[in-house]
Amino acid sequence: MTDKPKIQTDTEKRDVFRRREPFNFMLWTAIIGISIMFFALTLLYVARKGSTHVSIPSLFWTSTLCITLSSVTLWRVNVMIRQERFRRAKLFLGATLTLGLFFIGLQVAGWQQLIAAKIYINNNLAGSFIYIISGLHIAHILGGLVFLALMFVDIARHKTYVDSFIHSVNPPNQLRLKLVTVYWHFVDVLWWYLFGFFLLF
Repeated sequence: MTDKPKIQTDTEKRDVFRRREPFNFMLWTAIIGISIMFFALTLLYVARKGSTHVSIPSLFWTSTLCITLSSVTLWRVNVMIRQERFRRAKLFLGATLTLGLFFIGLQVAGWQQLIAAKIYINNNLAGSFIYIISGLHIAHILGGLVFLALMFVDIARHKTYVDSFIHSVNPPNQLRLKLVTVYWHFVDVLWWYLFGFFLLF
């Protein structure tokens, strides 16, 4: 006599989702830690830069626009998935990835503007802080891009509406999208803080 296939109840499904909630706690713990680190670096910048002054690279303005638009496109990914418009969700997710890569490219090009102005990491204290703080932020952007890329590959392989729908209602996939979205919005807001700080100080 063969055993009947076990059907997962709603309660069991909620338990699976609940077991993954530590990831949410870990993310927010990381966000708090990263925020403290960058806040400390900006305070150190104010305390140590003295009378030195460095103009912000003009390309940092364009990179700020890119990172802002990437938050909008990722928000649209969430909206499109809720509306079950999966093809458009893939397009917006691809746009988010592209804008994130543009942001990094423009930041590096901004460093080249500093180098062209003979501002190096070892000859100008204020300039060195710009290199270090923006470089650390790029490292956190790269981390977000890795997870966005993995999510894009996972979503893109579902070609039909039914496959995409099943994928979208899977609790672990919903949680992953939520966590990646929160982290990406965080690093975007973090850059707005850093960019505004550089402009003011």
